[in-house]
Amino acid sequence: MSDAGEHETFIKTPRQLIIAVVLSFVVPILIIVLLVKYVGAGPRTGAGSDAFTAEAIEARIQPVARFELKGAGGPKVLRAGEEVYKAQCTACHGVGAAGAPKTGDAGAWAARIKTGYDALLNSALKGKGAMAAQGGGDYDDLEIGRAVVHMVNASGGKFEEPKAPAAPAEAAKK
Repeated sequence: MSDAGEHETFIKTPRQLIIAVVLSFVVPILIIVLLVKYVGAGPRTGAGSDAFTAEAIEARIQPVARFELKGAGGPKVLRAGEEVYKAQCTACHGVGAAGAPKTGDAGAWAARIKTGYDALLNSALKGKGAMAAQGGGDYDDLEIGRAVVHMVNASGGKFEEPKAPAAPAEAAKK
């Protein structure tokens, strides 16, 4: 018994070698082309699709271009400082998060109280440190001012709450 039969090669002729070389290039290319076709077979966007219809464009830009008219039903009712504080300020100032002075901590507020109401209101409206600007948000500047006074007074200050400006009809009577 000889071992010659066990170690024979698959390719025995030059023709078989050429076929093996050609197939080693063609088969992977064919597989790649079929995979690309399979992956690209989904819905196409662009010319000839519904991506440029008025409804599709409106749906894409709607969150940016939405317009909402608030308070069209009559005069705006301004909220109290405590209400605005609970809705907007308590998340950080209630626990002292992100370096915010904790409401009720007279020591942390003492230096800030000395700067006065206008400086504190300016910081609240324009932002300071990690605190984002509150001006131009959901609350009127006067409401933010009332929340500032609420926090200061709860922390040892004695600021007077800002009053709403007189309505034009009331000012004309005077």
